[in-house]
Amino acid sequence: MQNTSEQYDAVITECRNLFINKMSDYGSAWRILRLPSLTDQIFIKAQRIRQLQENNVRKVDEGERSEFIGIINYSIMALVQLELGFAEQPDLTTEEATALYDKYVKVTKELMENKNHDYGEAWRDMRVSSLTDLILQKLLRVKQIEDNKGKTIVSEGIDANYQDMINYSVFAMIHLNEAQKSL
Repeated sequence: MQNTSEQYDAVITECRNLFINKMSDYGSAWRILRLPSLTDQIFIKAQRIRQLQENNVRKVDEGERSEFIGIINYSIMALVQLELGFAEQPDLTTEEATALYDKYVKVTKELMENKNHDYGEAWRDMRVSSLTDLILQKLLRVKQIEDNKGKTIVSEGIDANYQDMINYSVFAMIHLNEAQKSL
């Protein structure tokens, strides 16, 4: 699992760098987004990935990688919003937002390591398209929980679903990186 940990960190570093650069450009404007808006942004990205996987023709010159990065970063923003609630105005500095980013990456990576131990890295034998479908399934679950005002009877909460989406996206990025290296 050491290789997985290093690969995970490499993907997160790429995502984190983009997050910081966007914070420099836009500040924390994302803080005004309510949770369902973030869920919908992630949904759009996951749907686009699925369309890219199904269609041979692309009219926008961006591939799956940038969309998976978006899912990771929006999911981390959603975890922040779950903790802090949405704001009326941007209210976080780049340093504060990055500290929160790192906090949620740490917790989410720990979850991945625990599940990876129990599942024996089964994700390595999965297809990127299956990971995409699992992300879409998680999104539909989150939307249902949101429609139920956050109440669940036996299911895990919204935060666990966002963490799973982050981890599935990281796994997909690792697969894409490995495929790129073999070309």
